This record gives sequence, C-alpha cells and structure tokens, in this order.
Amino acid sequence: MAQSMHERRSDELSAAKAIVEGAKEAVRGLTDDEQARVDAHLKNVDDLDVQIKAANEQQARIKRLGALDRPETGDDPDVKQSGDFLDHFIKTAQPQLVGKKGTRFSVSTPEYTFDGSKAATVTTGLSLPQFGDVVPLRLQRPTVADLLLSGSITNGNSYTYFVEGAVTGEPLAVAENSVKPEIAGQFTPATETLAKVAGWTKESDELIEDFPALHSVIRGRLLTRLAIAEEKQLLNGSGTAPNVRGLLNRVGIQTETQAVAPDTAADAIFRAITKVSTGSFLPADFVVMNPADYQTLRLAKDLNGQYYGGGFFSGAYGQGGVQTMPNVWGVPTVVTTAIAAKTVLVGSSQAAQVFRKGGVRVDIANQNEDDFINNRITTLVEERLLLAVYYPAALVKVTLL
Repeated sequence: MAQSMHERRSDELSAAKAIVEGAKEAVRGLTDDEQARVDAHLKNVDDLDVQIKAANEQQARIKRLGALDRPETGDDPDVKQSGDFLDHFIKTAQPQLVGKKGTRFSVSTPEYTFDGSKAATVTTGLSLPQFGDVVPLRLQRPTVADLLLSGSITNGNSYTYFVEGAVTGEPLAVAENSVKPEIAGQFTPATETLAKVAGWTKESDELIEDFPALHSVIRGRLLTRLAIAEEKQLLNGSGTAPNVRGLLNRVGIQTETQAVAPDTAADAIFRAITKVSTGSFLPADFVVMNPADYQTLRLAKDLNGQYYGGGFFSGAYGQGGVQTMPNVWGVPTVVTTAIAAKTVLVGSSQAAQVFRKGGVRVDIANQNEDDFINNRITTLVEERLLLAVYYPAALVKVTLL
C-alpha cells in the first residue's frame, strides 16, 4: 500500500514537471490552463505526502505495540522473553489482507516457529534422547511447556526414544584384581505420535482494516486459549488418539499423599521435592498446582493470625515487601486451572521434552459457511506437538486432602 502511494506521488510530480519543461522548451510562460494543471498535480503530491506520513506513523505504532507486548525481563531469572508473534503476523498477513474487504478471500500465514537454535531437532525413527533449552514464553505468564525441555521434528509424525527406569548397583571401592560392581540401567523404547491442538473464532470483517484489533483478537482469544488447551494436554492427556499422553498419566511417576493434620499441603509438596532428587538424582525445579490449592497455601496463618507467606501489605512477619505470586519452597511455580484441585505436580525440567512440528499456524477466510454474506471472517489457529518423558521417576504426583 505504501509503495503504491509513493509511485502515485512520483507520477504526479513527473506530470507537473513535464508541463513546466514543455513551456520552457517553447520559450514561454505557463498558460492559465497549464498553471491550473500544475497546481492540481502539486496538490495531489501534498495529499499523498499526508497519507504516506500517516501510513508510516501507523506502522510505527504497530511495531511499538509488538515491543510493548513482550514482558519485562528485569532481574528475575525465571522470566523469559516472549517470541514476537506480532512482527511475524504483520509481515505475512497484513499485505495479503489489504483491500480484501468486500471480496472473497482466504489467507494463510506461514507457521510461526519459536527460536529453536538451542532446541533439539530430530527427524524420525529410533533416536537417543536429545535435550534442548527451555522454549521462550509465548504468553506473559509461564506455562507447563515453558518448564520442560523443547525440541522440534522436521520429518515424520512420531518420535521413538528411551525411557530410563530404575538403576541398580553403584560404584564401590574394590581391591586389586577383584570383580568390579555392575551398574545396570533399564532403558525401554517408547514411541509418541504428534497430536494437533486447534480452535477458531468468528469476527466482523471490519477487523481486516484494523490490524492491531485483529492481532489482539488472535492473541487474546485464540493463542491464549490454544496455550491453555496445550497445557491441559501436557498435564492430563489420556494418550488415546488424538490426545497427547500427559505427564500425570505416565507409568513410573512417583506419588506422594498429604496425611491428616498436623501434616500440611506444604509438607507433602516438600516431600515430593525430596522424592524427585532421591528417585532420579535430578533436582526438582518446578511445581504445578491449581489456583484453589495455591490460595490455601498463600492464606495459611499461624496461631497469632499472621500469614506465613506474608500479608497483603508486607512480607512474612512484617519483614520485606509483598510478593505477588511467590514460588512454593523457592521452586518455580506455575498456577493453572489445567491441573485439578487437590493435585500437585512436582518435577525436574529434564524429565520430559515437548517436541513441535512447525509452529503455530493462522488461517483467515470469509468463505466458510455464510461468512461472506454476513461480513464475517473465520480465524483458525493450530499447532502439532508430542510429549516425550525420559525419566518418569523425576515426576511426583501429590494428592492433597
């Protein structure tokens, strides 16, 4: 659109110059008609300058919105910078949507993939476990996928890997010429198949002329809900097609149960943190719990009525400032409705890995059902992923009273 306006401006200016040059070649001044035509061309140039400036300012606003959409990193090591879906969407979808209002159209943007420079990539078939870095945040809140290792699949629809079971034996001090002790580990092949998570919504086609609003709908209504659906799959998926087999439905994970008073939920969670280390030799580095259970912990008081975790104006026992959502036992904590109340998951990020094929795909069209005659558009988002769990013993399911 901006390039077209620049071309029109160039044409208008060239036309005005041609009239002036023609009068010069005839060695005469401009006639009244020529003067009027020159003035008309120059007015068009001025009008186009205003339109070009407005378009540039609009692009600047959109880019600034993309920058503001990323969470502040600050000094918190647990906060990770968001991938910039907005920039990708603007570059790929906006040029296709310009001038489409009132016409039949179907627009597909290339899949949006996150930075995979540090993530493991596999092709297909039997592969040894591969580990990558933690994926960047797509939302302004941490999700279960952000707690685990990340990877991508380039070919095929499944991933075969080894699940590590119990290890028997250990190194010992031995005398000269004596038999050395065996360290035997159990490695069982397992295969996971890609699952698709998708959803769509309908909006007025006015949004294709208001790109920031269209982006807010996609990000707020669709991408957020896509991440929540993904989170439910990663935690609770049954493993029966087309579902992912979630972390809580894996054979070999450990369990912990809160006993009757004076045992507390906090006690049970700490025992689970210990079990991760003793059962797998990996450190526990995440806790996932329901908002209702988190609230119970956050509002717990001693016999003097003082909040253990700090009150609403100060830290514990009046020391330090208020923490909005403090971690449980100092372990990074995700609070989500995707996990059932009275169930808590404690684990190590090295226990499992989320593999994605491609990225988030966005399709926009007005040819679905009766959208065209009702001035509507249908927007669909989808992704494909699977979950590989290498060390089930590094996960602990806690049942609270």
